Amino acid sequence: MPDHIVRAYDDELADLKTMLAQMGGLAEQQLDGAIDALIRRDTALADRVIAADVKIDALERQLEEKAILTIAKRQPMALDLREIMVAIRVSSDLERIGDLAKNTAKRTHAISDALPRKLITGLTRMGRLAQEELKNILDAYAQADAEKALAVWRSDEELDALYNSIFRELLTYMMEDPRNIGLCTHLLFGAKNMERIGDHATNIAENVYYLVHGKTIAEERPKKDQTSVMHIESRKGA
Repeated sequence: MPDHIVRAYDDELADLKTMLAQMGGLAEQQLDGAIDALIRRDTALADRVIAADVKIDALERQLEEKAILTIAKRQPMALDLREIMVAIRVSSDLERIGDLAKNTAKRTHAISDALPRKLITGLTRMGRLAQEELKNILDAYAQADAEKALAVWRSDEELDALYNSIFRELLTYMMEDPRNIGLCTHLLFGAKNMERIGDHATNIAENVYYLVHGKTIAEERPKKDQTSVMHIESRKGA
């Protein structure tokens, strides 16, 4: 293959990575803004997060179009093909993370009452864990570091465990006083969004591992979300 064609192909792959880096940076900003908006009940910040989501959506469309065109022109094989396919998959997860951040920010408009301190602490902790997972997996992708990706993949258990705790706490608040149902429902959706962001980070981790090794992770994915089978008892009379 002539040198100029090889260079052009390398440039196309580099462009995909650059676009993913831009998407990752925007997703981090969106998540950070959504968490702050929800905790502080900052509707102006929430509106900025909601409006900015179109940037991630546009980048995903551009990346997918470029990736498809590159496959059609270059007919890549082996590692080159894996790089392109993984780029498409990662961009899809980042777009979903942006959507989840936007949906979390939207909850801010429905919350008028001050949040109990315990809930603020739990939600803030959950948001920071989700941010940490996202940052670490973006670093793992940029460095093609399968071990770092595995560490993120395994760390999602902590986020799930915290979601279980917040879920239990919110349901207890609702059972003790029906006036809390509206507030707690919106917070529950916000917490679930953060838990799902962790799931998308683990998706990216699996794709980074596949990119490096050409095979899937042999272990079963760690998943500790027990909310579908959780038994809740009211504190009344305790």
